Amino acid sequence: MNNEQWQAFTKFRAEFKAKCQEWNTQFAQALEPLQKEAAKTDTPEYPLETGIVYNKALDELTEQSDIRLIVIGDNPGKDEQLAKNNRYLVGQSGKIAAGFFAKNPEFKTDFRKNAIILNKTPVHTAKTKHIKHLLKNGGESIQKLLHDSQGYMAKKTAELHQKLLSCAKTEQEKPELWLVGYAELKDKGLFMHYKNTLKASYTKENWQNVFVFQHFSMNRFLIDLKEFQEKTCESSKTKAVHALGELHKNEIFGSF
Repeated sequence: MNNEQWQAFTKFRAEFKAKCQEWNTQFAQALEPLQKEAAKTDTPEYPLETGIVYNKALDELTEQSDIRLIVIGDNPGKDEQLAKNNRYLVGQSGKIAAGFFAKNPEFKTDFRKNAIILNKTPVHTAKTKHIKHLLKNGGESIQKLLHDSQGYMAKKTAELHQKLLSCAKTEQEKPELWLVGYAELKDKGLFMHYKNTLKASYTKENWQNVFVFQHFSMNRFLIDLKEFQEKTCESSKTKAVHALGELHKNEIFGSF
């Protein structure tokens, strides 16, 4: 990052960390029983240690970090919320993502060094679908938290991304944003507020640097990409990824 980009990133990081601390202070006690109840339906018991998760991997980035991507997942799961981690995409999905970039050097991206990894909300659930339980049983305060946290993440992520773009001095310094996992962005999905806020926060020019994909979990990203390449006969993986990401963006968000 150049100095201007670094200043924008550190401002975002400090505000995000403080916001997670604020939300944990206000809501962790109320969230814990809801998160445990939701998990009991289909998830083996696990230690619930962090109700609202800040990504500590952000603290490891420096001004010398070469940021190629901003990657947006859904919300922190079982591995992400463990106190020893408190990092995003460190479970099986994250391993698949890291493996994809390691096996495809043409992207010039180390997933753990060249990506800013964020989520649509920092509120933890063992599975994303468990957010429905929180919304149904948490009352107005938890409903507002989930609504406000999505709006916050969408707006602040868009601001950060566009600042990094505007401050870039070379093409290499312009990161793309990959929105990974779009099922709950569809009509009546859990992340509709994130979707609407994100698009409303972008200029048309910067929107071209946003791409949408299937989630890394269960190899859905890889399967989708392989099928797309077979269908289009596109041999270049980088070209195929960008064409696929643009296709899904238009499917989910429509024209700008």
